[in-house]
Amino acid sequence: MKNKTVIITGASSGIGKGIAKYFIEKKSNVVMNSSNLENLKEAYQDLGSPTNATYLAGDISKKETGQKLVNLAIEKFNSVEVLINNAGVFSPKPFLEVEDKDLELYWNVNLKGTYFASQAIIPHMIKQHNGAIINIGTVLVEHAIDGFPATAPLTSKGAIHSLTRQLAAEFGKNNIKVNTIAPGIIRSPLQKKIGVEDADSLAGLHLLNRIGEIKEIAEAAYYLASANFITGETINVAGGHTAGHSI
Repeated sequence: MKNKTVIITGASSGIGKGIAKYFIEKKSNVVMNSSNLENLKEAYQDLGSPTNATYLAGDISKKETGQKLVNLAIEKFNSVEVLINNAGVFSPKPFLEVEDKDLELYWNVNLKGTYFASQAIIPHMIKQHNGAIINIGTVLVEHAIDGFPATAPLTSKGAIHSLTRQLAAEFGKNNIKVNTIAPGIIRSPLQKKIGVEDADSLAGLHLLNRIGEIKEIAEAAYYLASANFITGETINVAGGHTAGHSI
């Protein structure tokens, strides 16, 4: 992946920032995106303002943002090989309390963001007959938990899992690989945002009896970005969460 160009959405904090850091250290060219310019600029500076990275703030649910990211990648680094659709929002809420505005939020940011960014980059991948798209889903799509009601965000994430397979089918002939990473419980700022004060208390949800680290998601993303014979797959990076529980 050295000198290859990677667009990462939702890169100002948490998993997205960790993925950006990993690729930057591996000498990839990185285009970072987030909706908040101040947070994005701070993240870029925190990573050392690397010369092999740049950033562009914008609402990823807007079609033009994806196009601007692709244009910036080509203008700055003369190529674009990888898209990592990490931007997303997630919060539990009982099914009977979900309102229209909740569904709009998750479908706009999670699904439309992934959809439109992919739509912007695929024409360039077709031209070069090569590319990788990595979507971020969740193990909860296939492994529901009674005590964590999150139908609103999960339906959008489930749609992303389905989108992954369909894009892999449509563009496999163009040598475009499309896969999903489904994280388990990861030590990130998201946990406190959704009300989990002690993320380690959820270790028993994983057979390895610990929660995951951001770097472990970044390692999976790096592997999929360079893998040439994997497409249409959902890779669970979840310590055995979908196989069973350690309680």
